[in-house]
Amino acid sequence: MKRVVLAVGVLGLVAVGVIVGLQTAGRERSYRGLLARGDVALTSGDTFGAIEAFSGAVALRPDSMLAHLRRGETYRRRGELDAATRDLRAAVQLDPAAPLPLELLADVYAARQRFDRAVDTYEQRLRVESRVPRVHYKLALALALYRLGHIDRAIASLAESIALDARLADAHYLLGLCHRDQQHTQEAVEAFERAVTLAPGLIPAREELAALYESVGRYPNQLEQLQVLAALDSTHVERQIAVGVAHARAGHPEAAAVTFANAIERSPDNPRVYQELGRMWLDVGITYSDADAIQKAIEALDHLGAGPSASSEGLSLYGRALARNGELDAARRILEQATRRFPVAPTALAAFADVAEQQHEPEAARAALLDYHALVGEDSDAATRAGRLGLLSLAANDVASAQRWLQRALASEPANPRWLKGLAQADAQAGDVSVAKASLGKALDVAPNDEDLLARAASQSRPLSTRSRASPEAVSIDELAQAVTRRGESEDDERNREA
Repeated sequence: MKRVVLAVGVLGLVAVGVIVGLQTAGRERSYRGLLARGDVALTSGDTFGAIEAFSGAVALRPDSMLAHLRRGETYRRRGELDAATRDLRAAVQLDPAAPLPLELLADVYAARQRFDRAVDTYEQRLRVESRVPRVHYKLALALALYRLGHIDRAIASLAESIALDARLADAHYLLGLCHRDQQHTQEAVEAFERAVTLAPGLIPAREELAALYESVGRYPNQLEQLQVLAALDSTHVERQIAVGVAHARAGHPEAAAVTFANAIERSPDNPRVYQELGRMWLDVGITYSDADAIQKAIEALDHLGAGPSASSEGLSLYGRALARNGELDAARRILEQATRRFPVAPTALAAFADVAEQQHEPEAARAALLDYHALVGEDSDAATRAGRLGLLSLAANDVASAQRWLQRALASEPANPRWLKGLAQADAQAGDVSVAKASLGKALDVAPNDEDLLARAASQSRPLSTRSRASPEAVSIDELAQAVTRRGESEDDERNREA
């Protein structure tokens, strides 16, 4: 009896084992089938079907690194980065030595702009397998985008990537960006040149290269890159405009005109084409005093008109061309509109000040020049602008402002006779006779042959007035000049008598 019971027990255990084995084999077949179905769906672009299949595989085998990896990659392709992160983290935990889950997880961190975690994960990936140029490049990219003082580390990683595979155009491009950010211009140029040699159609690298060529004055090389860009990206007329601008800068107005004409044929309603064509002819007209070029500029800019769609910069160019042609009233109307269009081009304010000054309206000219100064700040022309503001203030009878601006200008150029003469006039009108004498004396010292100063010195012979400081008839510049001249003559006579 005992033997029978034992035999039945053994048979039962065998049966259970068989059943469990069959179930396990069935689950394994189902698991593999779901993985295969998910792969097919992913290959055909059916990401929803792929996720459904991979989710079934995860349900059957929650300990499967591969199922989590495939589903995480599918989520990444769909842009569902949070879900992708969860699956890829699970895959890494299930198999920390597998390189692909680490790389994909780092890619997701980078896509989420969590560059600190991306850097750590890429470095973990390289500890598993170091000689992978693609991962070194991705690490450098994350470091560069991280922007927390890791550019040197990015360059080192890119150097490693290039050492492993020197044909990675993207690595050379990123290396150029890093060198550019560190203002290592020559190294950046070399890196971008290598990138476009390896990948002639890499537009971003050519754009960076063109910009660097311009910054170092290599205009023929810049023009070459812009021409290639125009050929690679022929659907955008802005590429042709850039070629035309480069021709103009290089001193090839006829080639620029042909380029702009082609752009107009392709895009006759594009205002920027007419604006740059007008700018080019205006520059030629000003540089060579060429009246025909000024007329061509006016014709081109007239297409922009003065309607509500015209920009401040375009109206500024139009007004300057009209002023250069002697049409001051029309120029002033256009430039006044230019100063009221937002965003205001600083050149509009400067041009309006020029025209107002020519029309003998110092108040209007000074107001525009003050606005211009507020926009551009202390640039290389600040001293000249200060002197001009001083003289305009003097013409507008704002003596205090004239003194302030002229003193500011003379601080940079103490030997400028025009400003010294203006300051002497302002000091005289303010009643500061002794100070005015000193200013005029300095002006005569630095420009003893100045015809205007000499004419003023010789224009009157009456003695220096001793009028009240508060008198509106305060001492004139001519009286000051006469006094200084007479003082010099007396000193010469005294020296002659002593001799």
